[in-house]
Amino acid sequence: MDSETFIYLLWGGLAIALIAAAITDIKSRHISNWLNLGIAVGAPVFWIASGLVFWPDMIGQFGLAAVILTIFAGLFAIGAMGGGDVKLLAALALWLHWLTFLELIVIMSIAGGVLTLLMMISKRIKKTEGPIKVPYGVAIAFSGLWTIWGIVGQNSQTIF
Repeated sequence: MDSETFIYLLWGGLAIALIAAAITDIKSRHISNWLNLGIAVGAPVFWIASGLVFWPDMIGQFGLAAVILTIFAGLFAIGAMGGGDVKLLAALALWLHWLTFLELIVIMSIAGGVLTLLMMISKRIKKTEGPIKVPYGVAIAFSGLWTIWGIVGQNSQTIF
């Protein structure tokens, strides 16, 4: 198997993991630590297959993930995001160039807003009480899948 085919398989594995994260978040409002760990562990395999070098590429990916984890852990601390969502974003940050990750954040924000609006409408129609619990993993997974689609559509090795 050549390296380009292997890279496509890795993107496919990431897409499957994101779909699993969305489904479990819808069902239980929980994203497994094992799933997030699997996504994170897949990133170094992707780096090696893509020909990234230790410095600055791999260190930059760790730095981006650390920044994302720190920022979104702050949102978790104030109750704005779930812990699984934060870990999923940090794991995704290991896979993407920082500019591509910024695009993911924008798409995620729009998708999250639409999802929240739909949840609010559903709550009004059903006339239920209590706060809305938005499965934000769905918005994260959607933005991740959108990003993967864009990358694979161009060329799997032009990400970096």
